[in-house]
Amino acid sequence: MKIESVDFFYLRMPEVLDIGDGSQDATLVRVRAGGLEGWGECEAAPLPTIAAYVCPMSHSACKPVSYGVEGMPLNEPEDIRKIGQKVHAHSFDLLQADHTLSGIDIALWDLLGKKLGEPVYRLLGYKRAYPKTPYASQLFGDTPELTYEKAVQSRASGYRAVKFGWGPIGRDSAAVDAAHFRAAREGLGADAYLMIDLGTVWGEDVAVARERLAALKDVNAYWLEEPFTNMALGPYSKLAKSEPRVRLAAGEGCNNYVQAAAMLDYAELGFIQIDTGRIGGITPAKRVADDAAAKGITYVNHTFTSHLALSASLQPYAGVKEDVICEYPVEPKQLALDITTNKILPDENGQIVVPDAPGLGVDVQLEALKDYVVDAEIRIGGSLIYQTPAI
Repeated sequence: MKIESVDFFYLRMPEVLDIGDGSQDATLVRVRAGGLEGWGECEAAPLPTIAAYVCPMSHSACKPVSYGVEGMPLNEPEDIRKIGQKVHAHSFDLLQADHTLSGIDIALWDLLGKKLGEPVYRLLGYKRAYPKTPYASQLFGDTPELTYEKAVQSRASGYRAVKFGWGPIGRDSAAVDAAHFRAAREGLGADAYLMIDLGTVWGEDVAVARERLAALKDVNAYWLEEPFTNMALGPYSKLAKSEPRVRLAAGEGCNNYVQAAAMLDYAELGFIQIDTGRIGGITPAKRVADDAAAKGITYVNHTFTSHLALSASLQPYAGVKEDVICEYPVEPKQLALDITTNKILPDENGQIVVPDAPGLGVDVQLEALKDYVVDAEIRIGGSLIYQTPAI
């Protein structure tokens, strides 16, 4: 079969707040071929992502992403890899290309899995999917007291692992941060995994990060995530070697395989976090998972939005038994919840497993999304090159 159409949908909550929550809008991708359709999601601002698919050619290495996708064959996994290679060859200078390709690649795997009657993880070469321990991914409270309350609630909800991130952390004194860390630990109890996410707030400042290491060690933080900007290889390496030792996690900002490979080689990470909605899709994420296993670095998914994105993020390491931690969004906006009819829910042991069903194993519920669709057009010289497609 050949790719017949690729549709992009710009979805948005009625009100978007100035907070670190990427579930307030969404870029959904629908690919159709052979009477079937697959769905993907880009972790990227919708309008520039859509524009990268339809924009006019600037030169031979700056063509729209559509040039490498439309009309291409889709019958086996190698076809998806060839599509990615073609996009990279012809959209090399289009910096949004990998973000746009991410949702397309995910949708292609979903579609191919449906055609072949196999879950995506089996198409990737895994024989089975292993259970993962989800960590409740959420924002810090505005005060240590609110952080404590959120931790207590997460514990009561059965989560054995919790990550707090963003919010006020890293923007005040080391003492204020330490109070939040203690509040999180006290609310969770001593035996739960506690992860701390700084959201790149310190840029490349190793000294300010070192001021927090003792407090992180005191609360037995499982990892410190993204203290620095993506690809700050030197600062990551220096902090990783600082005392007291706290293992570092990063990689969600990598928007192609080469960046992730550099982080694996030079950042001294304990954990590599990959977002299939950013790095170019499931295809490059699987390469990173393979590399991480070879280097003894733990692979972790990154996702903060829908269960469509969650399923896609789990596929690249679903069959890796040793890597058991996974990110699990617990505070998504209603838009993210409404994207799929079925959800990937923790079982009686508090673990989740990727669906054992064709494709990604989750179904997009179109009727529920109509109220979120943003009606948009892109015109060039009076010609209409994009219009919101019909749901």
